[in-house]
Amino acid sequence: ILRSAQNDIWENIGFVAGAGNSNSPKEYSYEDNSELNGKYSYRLKQVDLDGKYSYSKEITVELSAIPAEFSLSQNYPNPFNPATTIRYSVPVTLSPVTVSLVVYNLLGQEVATLVNTQQPAGNYEVKFDASGISSGVYLYKIQAGEYSAVKKLMLLK
Repeated sequence: ILRSAQNDIWENIGFVAGAGNSNSPKEYSYEDNSELNGKYSYRLKQVDLDGKYSYSKEITVELSAIPAEFSLSQNYPNPFNPATTIRYSVPVTLSPVTVSLVVYNLLGQEVATLVNTQQPAGNYEVKFDASGISSGVYLYKIQAGEYSAVKKLMLLK
């Protein structure tokens, strides 16, 4: 796997072993976990068993900025039925940090735990499927280190 920062200088960033000769389709994947910002191109170098190689077409992606502070966005859509999306950001200052995102009813009872894991800096989104609960107003709360925020969401069936 090769990456370029739009300057025609390619760097090798990873390797994915192939399945050898096969007459059935194979799927391969690679995740670039480096904390980069900007526009980058990627291409694959296919090396055959006899040592011959070829390059795939380039793909270009725009990597978003690493957030500078915690944030919890209003869910969208709101009101919703039966699913909604909640977005939040984890800054690089405390990365990685344990993030907890929980939905509560208005009595303070936990309805769903959407996230409860350690996460590196980045922008995240979580889908909340509320098809198993009744219509009403609910609260969702994020807790990450010292940061805490609460927002309302409304389920209309």
